[in-house]
Amino acid sequence: MINLSSMIDHTLLRPDATKNEITKLTDEAKKYEFASVCVNPTWVAYAAEKLANTNVKVCTVIGFPLGASTTATKAFEAANAIENGATEVDMVINIGALKDGDHDYVEQDIKAVVDVAAGKALVKVIIETCILTDEEKKVACQLAVKAGTDFVKTSTGFSTGGAVAEDVALMRQTVGENIGVKASGAIRSLEDMEKMIAAGASRIGASSGVKIMEGEQSTSSY
Repeated sequence: MINLSSMIDHTLLRPDATKNEITKLTDEAKKYEFASVCVNPTWVAYAAEKLANTNVKVCTVIGFPLGASTTATKAFEAANAIENGATEVDMVINIGALKDGDHDYVEQDIKAVVDVAAGKALVKVIIETCILTDEEKKVACQLAVKAGTDFVKTSTGFSTGGAVAEDVALMRQTVGENIGVKASGAIRSLEDMEKMIAAGASRIGASSGVKIMEGEQSTSSY
């Protein structure tokens, strides 16, 4: 029997999130024993304080949501987040470089974050499936694996679409069984989550975690 709550990154990445909302997020994560809370870097230290002495991890996002920061900036952002208490970092690839066919740049961009996180935090690589071709999705996953990532992840939730089961299945087929696949974006119900797991997802990013666990439908976009 799969423990669904332990697969959910309980997410709040809105730019207008307040301290009270982050507190509520961490309280919910403790109650439901979610895998992590996923928050913007500015909230990492506070979330880590609220989740001290629990099994809930603190996840944050790097180069988010566009992936267009420089490699040095992404590496610094990841190092700073880890110093502040993050134990998982979800970084966005340089999507333009991927579409230009500059695979060395994309791989090194990912590796810079992987190197900073080594031994300190899991790395999840967001490839933003909704604006990639199937071939680009496969290449992005292959480059992420070469760079040493722990997970590949479908989406930021802030582009033109979120996770779809077909993309999750393609990503799982590409990376094999030893790399995690995180589905995120527009996962609003238990049915949505089960579809992603059936397709090969091992982690779910959702702002609707509580509603999913309580069997309710959410209208959230992430």
